[in-house]
Amino acid sequence: MSQIRLPLFLLVLLLLFGGRLCSQTPSLSEKSQISLLTCSPGEELYSLFGHTAFRVQDSVLGIDVVYNYGTFDFNRPNFYGNFVKGRLIFWLSRSSFDRFLFEYELEKRWVREQILDLTLAEKNQLLNFFETNYLPENRDYLYDPLLNNCSSITGTILKDQFGDAIEFDGSYLDQQYTFRQLVRQNLNVNSWACFGIDVAFGSVVDRKATVQEHMFLPDYAMRQLRNTTKDGKPLVKRERNVLDYAEITQTGFFPLSPMFWFILFLLFTAIVTFLDNKHGTRSRWLDFSLFTLTGLIGIFLLILWVATDHTSTPWNFNILWALPANLGVAYIFAFPQHLPSWFSKYLWVALGFLALMILLWIIKVQIFSPVLIPLLLTLAIRYGYLLKFSKG
Repeated sequence: MSQIRLPLFLLVLLLLFGGRLCSQTPSLSEKSQISLLTCSPGEELYSLFGHTAFRVQDSVLGIDVVYNYGTFDFNRPNFYGNFVKGRLIFWLSRSSFDRFLFEYELEKRWVREQILDLTLAEKNQLLNFFETNYLPENRDYLYDPLLNNCSSITGTILKDQFGDAIEFDGSYLDQQYTFRQLVRQNLNVNSWACFGIDVAFGSVVDRKATVQEHMFLPDYAMRQLRNTTKDGKPLVKRERNVLDYAEITQTGFFPLSPMFWFILFLLFTAIVTFLDNKHGTRSRWLDFSLFTLTGLIGIFLLILWVATDHTSTPWNFNILWALPANLGVAYIFAFPQHLPSWFSKYLWVALGFLALMILLWIIKVQIFSPVLIPLLLTLAIRYGYLLKFSKG
């Protein structure tokens, strides 16, 4: 029996510890390089802002891998629920460089590489950091689109690993932009994507981003590295184009844009209101639709503000036009022929909130989407007519 147990015991030890021995982080050679990869924006919503990843290569050891902090899975349990609640989990993935590059070749998106000027000890320090982060218990992180994403994490890692030796020079910036301005630079303002983001964002994103916070956008992370020093010397040794495709430009079709549909709705409401005024009546179906829609939007924005972990949705004054109370009011007044006595006061409050919203816009407490202007006029026209109708 002892002759059988000994080999089994050794086999168990090999299974338990052999994998760990083989998976120890190798020591890079003098010919190794660590670089930052910046990828151009794509056509899908999640790729509209581009992408950033780290590359580690060593021709002596045959290593060429990409560490990608922008990994997510639509099929992960409760993905959309966590997205709404602001608890979306991204994770660090590791893949071969060729496999990483294949997607960008397929979509014809440019990729640029910035090779970092690091000592061998610093390269091994970064590699050890990536490998430790890649462990199953460490690779997940709480994603934040503005403060903690695949691009902003670049500055965080450099600061955490090299401390005060890293200096981010912001003199290359024409100005320090707000988060909302930075997001709009990558979007067509008259698009449903930009409109939805603008409405969901609260006034908190209208503060100026710090120099390092600009790095949440891959293009700014790339430009920032060109203007970053380590121990007083440029951090980037050299830069090259890995894939040299033309920039993908967003093309909008006006009849499908939100501005077109809101203008159409404004004209439609104005015509219906004119006819209502002429005949001394009230189109209850229009009022019910208008109040229900704005009420539902308002409730959703209120939930984003007070009941989620999103850092970009609090203090959202879009609820001054998308009044959550409109949903309840729609069912109270839309169907009865005669309006309740308190309804005129409610309309005055609603009109006052529209005026307050314009004031907040002017003094830049919150910057609203210009696409909203036809919708605000629609509400003002209908509120004004209902106020007149309630007195008749």
